[in-house]
Amino acid sequence: MGARKKEAQERQKAYFERRLEERLSFLSKKGTESPGIDKDTLVKKLRANIRAINDRLKAIAANEKRTAELAKIKAEKAALPPLPKDQAEGKGKKSKEAPEEGKEKKRKKEKEKGQDQEQKPEEDQEKKPGQEKEQKPEEEKKPEEEKKPEEEKKPEKKKEKKKEKKQEQEKEG
Repeated sequence: MGARKKEAQERQKAYFERRLEERLSFLSKKGTESPGIDKDTLVKKLRANIRAINDRLKAIAANEKRTAELAKIKAEKAALPPLPKDQAEGKGKKSKEAPEEGKEKKRKKEKEKGQDQEQKPEEDQEKKPGQEKEQKPEEEKKPEEEKKPEEEKKPEKKKEKKKEKKQEQEKEG
C-alpha cells in the first residue's frame, strides 16, 4: 500500500508543479515582476502544496528504508543456525542474575531490620519494669486532656463511645 501512496503523492506533485508553471507564465505575460509574483496567493498556495508533498515523500522513503533494514536483519537472523541448548540457557541465566542482585540488597535490608528488631525487644524488656514507675496516675493525665482544644476532644469521645458499644454488643452476642 505504501507504493500506491507514494505514486499518488508523486502524481499530485506533478499536478501542482504544472499548475505553478502555468500561473508563473500567466503572471509574466501580464507583466508582473518577481516581488509581485512572490506575493501572489495562488503561487504561495501551490508552492506550499509542493513542499508538503516533498515532506510526505521523504517520510515514505524513510519508512521504506527502515522496512528494508528490518527485513535484512530478519533474514540474517533466520540464516543463522539455532543456538545449542547450552548457550540458550546461558542467556536465561544472565537475565536472572540481575534480579538476584536486587534480592541480595533486599536480604541485606531485611537482615538489618531483623537486627534492629532484635535490639528493640531487649530495649522493650528494659523499659517494662521502668514503665510502671514512669506511668502517671490518672489524675495527672486529666489536666493534659483538658489542655487539648475542644475540637480534638470531640472525636476522641466519639471513638470511646463506639468502642464501648462494640464491647457491649460482644458481651450480649
